Amino acid sequence: MKDSQNNLAFIDGQNLHLGTKEGGWSVDYKKLRVYLTDKYHVLEAYYFFGYVDEEQQELYNNLQKAGFIVSFKEHNPAMLGQKKGNVDTDIVFEIMKNLIENMKFSKVIIVSGDGDYKKVIDYLIKGDRFEKILFPNTKFASSLYKKLGAERFDYLDNVKSYIQYEHKKRK
Repeated sequence: MKDSQNNLAFIDGQNLHLGTKEGGWSVDYKKLRVYLTDKYHVLEAYYFFGYVDEEQQELYNNLQKAGFIVSFKEHNPAMLGQKKGNVDTDIVFEIMKNLIENMKFSKVIIVSGDGDYKKVIDYLIKGDRFEKILFPNTKFASSLYKKLGAERFDYLDNVKSYIQYEHKKRK
């Protein structure tokens, strides 16, 4: 029997960042982690980045301090030009790996609006292993998910007051 308090979250960091930015706000990672734990009983939350950028080290540190498992997309160091940060296959791989190796978790929560997760979500639903997909905003919600039913998705805009980063004013 699976433990109902042992859900896993998989976050498409680029999708989350761009989606909330377009909505005019940004996420407080500590608040997001607490929200995922309190609302969805998330034991482990994986935060995926497209590539490592040394200028973002403080962000990576803050995510780890907030309790996220940070994962970077592997790139060939000889690759010239701008690196694409597409993490969709990495997220799907980690979900499937957990299905095979970690039968102790209950359900999956995904934070992204990307339609590329539809096939794995359908598979998880059939096995009663899917909880919800959280869209960063209404514009970042693929139309592929509309058939899931409202009980299977939500918008982070709906909980913005709980998870929004509040800029601290200096004295």
